[in-house]
This record gives sequence, structure tokens and C-alpha cells, in this order.
Amino acid sequence: MAARPSLRLALAFIAISSFVAAGPCDIYADGNTPCVAAHGTTRALYSAYSGPLYQVQRGSDNTTTEISPLSAGGVADADAQDTFCDGTTCLISVIYDQSGNGNDLTRAPPGGAATGPESDGYDNLASATGAPVTLDGSKAYGVFISPGTGYRNDETTGVATGDEPEGMYAVFDGTHYNDGCCFDYGNAETSDTDTGNGHMEAIYFGDNTFWGSGAGDGPWIMADLENGLFSGEDLDVNTGDPSISYRFLTAIIKGEADHWAIRGANAASGSLSTYYDGVRPDATGYDPMSKEGSILLGIGGDNSISGQGTLYEGVVTSGYPSDDTEASVQANIVAAKYATTSLTSGPSVDVGSSVSFQATTSGYTDYYLAHDGDTVNIQVVDSSSSTTLQEQASWNVVTGLGNSACVSFESVDTPGSYIVHIDFVLQVAAGDGTKQFNEDATFCPQDGLSGEGNSIRAWGYPTRYFRHYAELAYIASNSGPHAFDAPTSFNDDATWIIGDSFA
Repeated sequence: MAARPSLRLALAFIAISSFVAAGPCDIYADGNTPCVAAHGTTRALYSAYSGPLYQVQRGSDNTTTEISPLSAGGVADADAQDTFCDGTTCLISVIYDQSGNGNDLTRAPPGGAATGPESDGYDNLASATGAPVTLDGSKAYGVFISPGTGYRNDETTGVATGDEPEGMYAVFDGTHYNDGCCFDYGNAETSDTDTGNGHMEAIYFGDNTFWGSGAGDGPWIMADLENGLFSGEDLDVNTGDPSISYRFLTAIIKGEADHWAIRGANAASGSLSTYYDGVRPDATGYDPMSKEGSILLGIGGDNSISGQGTLYEGVVTSGYPSDDTEASVQANIVAAKYATTSLTSGPSVDVGSSVSFQATTSGYTDYYLAHDGDTVNIQVVDSSSSTTLQEQASWNVVTGLGNSACVSFESVDTPGSYIVHIDFVLQVAAGDGTKQFNEDATFCPQDGLSGEGNSIRAWGYPTRYFRHYAELAYIASNSGPHAFDAPTSFNDDATWIIGDSFA
């Protein structure tokens, strides 16, 4: 049933007012489909919410702090995070549920499809600084999900089970995706295993085509309903579900008895479009649904961990939201004024320059990042070194192959070959033009972790930085599961003085 004109006007008034005056969950409540979970690291999703949005854990001493909005209903206090994390690395350890139901998201446990990368089998946590943005000019951070990163809550309150109606939306980075399974946000199994068709109802974003797809080459908003990514009624191509890659993307999935829909929009401007609105899939298990009520982020229901993406905010509702309610939520999201900001910091590393990387660790300050064939290592280099070695220790800075906001490093002595990480080991390899290579060869210089120079962060794995370890080079994560992630001297080993090239 369509909303009454008076209700539509009321919702529209809320949405076009300042987003501090009303949040998405206030609008859903007014539409009689209240949020049962509300996750946002960038802002409060209720006008009166002033509690913690998320928790960060720093690498220097493993202590934690909670990041709250600057004021009730406002943007996250990014300065508080920056102060807490100054001179060290930080991870997002908890994403708090703002609804009051306690449906917080924490590190996902092992599942039926995969054990996580951490030594205890759990998934990785996201970098606290990997997805900076601004909202109406105020800095905030999203949740950058790399393959192997995942969050979950298997003991929720109020989330739909069985065939109960629900809705959900998320604001994603529409340029950050892959074809892995599965970058999801929404309702999933409580056992962390695949328990059958219809046991999930989650938003998927990416260009996986194993089950189904939309028009073009992707990426697409689809529904992960378990054992299938659906763009429409069947596991097939739904040409009404377009390839969509807005920098800020609103993605919506909602479902009720034998009825569900996919909707989407540019989260920075404009209104929602409907890409599917119809009956449930006719395969066994999807009508009626058997939803279980867990909530996950960044992974599949059985802990499939090869997807990637970025979440800024998202909610799950009780009941099937009306299109009018969702239109007002979209207007509220647009009013939040999401915008990009710099992905780099520290001393400038300019495209078009040729550089060298000097180690800063005590006892290694005469070592520079170099390569021997395809192996990247550190070697003693100076002006008296051979021309061959000087060229091997020199790098051309080019626009980031995978993200133009960052940079890539081309070998001076092997044009067309770049520093790239393969299984977290730095190598020099010829560019092949693939999305995977381009992203793995893209790096974002940051303020040096030790307080001088630069630290070089991997764009696709922002918990990881250039680090020398046993005179070889890696992208390493402070206190991660590998030997080269060891915390001892991490900040020094991951800090470099970037100077003029030798050749």
C-alpha cells in the first residue's frame, strides 16, 4: 500500500533537513519498519544517537578506544581516532549497533568454506584508516574489506528469521569490488556454514558471475540468498540489473513472503532505481525462505573470504520498507554529502619523479629497496655502486595502476615492470593490465610510522606496508600471522626516506 500523502510529506521533510536532525533509522521508524541493526563508522544513523560508532585497536600496545560522533546524530570524531593512532597502526575491532539491540559486529570466526587468515582461524580486522572520506566536509573513515577480512554476529536480537519480512541498505564504495565470493552485508546463517538454499538474505556487490549476473560486465548489486547470487527471479542474467559503479553507492535488498526487490542509486546525488521487484526464485528452498538472523559483513554465509569492498554505513530493518520510506532514506544519504579525500599523507611522492627508498632501521640506514631479478630486497647502495645496482635501486613514480589517487613504482632498469605484491611478498613483474595486477601494484604513501619519512601502504590491503625483513621486502601487517609481520621494530622497518633515484 502506498504511503499516505501526509506521511510522504513528513518523510520528505525529515530527509531534506540536515542529516543531523534526522537519521535513516528515524525515517525507517516513521515508516513502521524500524532498524534492528544499524552500523555506521562514518556517522550516527539516529538523530539522538551519541554513543560509540566503532572501536579501534592500536598496534603499539593493543589498547582500544571507542569513536563516537562529534555530536548527537553527527559525523564520527575522526580526530579522536587520528590522535589515538598517531605513530602506529590501528584496526577496527568492533562496529557497534546503534539500534540498541546489541547487534555489534566483531571479527568473524572460521566457517564451513574457509578458515580465516589469523593464527586462531578467525578473519582479519579492517584497517581503521583504509577508507577515508568526508561528510559535508568533516573527515570520517569507512570499513575497507580486503580478501580475508570479515565481521559477524551470530547471536543477534530482532533480526528476521524464517520467511519474516526485512529490508536492508548499505552505502558502499562502488569502485571497490572483485569477483570473489562474497562481499556481503546482511542476514546469514548462525552456524557459519552453508545450511541450504534460502538461509541467507544479504546485499552482495561485485562482478562474480558464477551463479548469475546483471547487464554488462558488472559490478552489480545482487542478493546472496545462499547457493546463489540473484539479480532477479532466476540464476541467470537479469538485464534490468545494470552494471553500476558510482563512487558512493546506495544498495538495497528487501524481502517478504514470495516477494523481494533490488534497488540502488548514486549515494551522492539523485534518487533510487528499482532493478528487480518480483517473486522469489522458483528453485527449491527460496519460497518460503529460511533466514537464520545472523549479520555479516564482507564474507559469505559459510565464511567465504575472497570478496572485497568498502562499507560506510548500513542497516537491517524489521518489516518490508515502502519505496517512499526508502526514497526518504536515500535523500538523507545524499544530504550527508559523502565525498572523497586524499588517500596519501606525509612527504610528497610525486608522479613523474624517480626515487629511491632508504631504510631507516638502526644498522640498516645504508640499505635501499632494490631488486635482483623479480625479487625485491634491500641492499647497500651508494654513489660508488655499479650502474647496474644503482638502476636496480631506482624507481619511477607513476599514477596508481589500480587507483589514480595513489601511485605505482616502475622499475627504472626494467620498463613496464612494477613493484607488486604476490602472497604479500614484494616482487618486480611485468604489468599485464588485469584488474588484479593493477590493484596489487598500487600503493599509498603515508606519514612514516616511526615519525619520519614515509610508510608505503598497499592500496588493496591497507593494514599492510612495505617492510624489510631478513633483507627481503614484503607488505607486512603489524603483529599479523606471518613471520615478516612480527611487531619487533615494525615501525622502523616499515618507514623509508624517499629521496632522489640513483639512476
